[in-house]
Amino acid sequence: MKYICLIYTSEAEDLKMSPQEQEATIQEYFAYDGIIEAAGVKTGLGDALHPTSTATTVRVRDGKMITSDGPFAETKEQLGGFYILDCKDIDEALTYAAKIPGARHGSIEVRPLMTFD
Repeated sequence: MKYICLIYTSEAEDLKMSPQEQEATIQEYFAYDGIIEAAGVKTGLGDALHPTSTATTVRVRDGKMITSDGPFAETKEQLGGFYILDCKDIDEALTYAAKIPGARHGSIEVRPLMTFD
């Protein structure tokens, strides 16, 4: 079954990292990619997102498109990226989600993906 791991961290806190801390974090994500690839659960789908300042939210009301700058909601943590893992069950997905570097200072939302025939 496929699971999406949504990585939420604080953009404000992330911006406070020194260039050395940023590079170390990037290297941790590269190492994590190696772990999930070696385990055979990496689907090849997943990536980092640009900051929320680049986001546009779209809504349709009464048949008309309404756009607004920024993410859908104000929160302390923002969606920064995601992985899609192919795991045997939720327990395995949670085990790999706990290894995502962002879990140490943010949160990882794990949800099974729906499949449609």
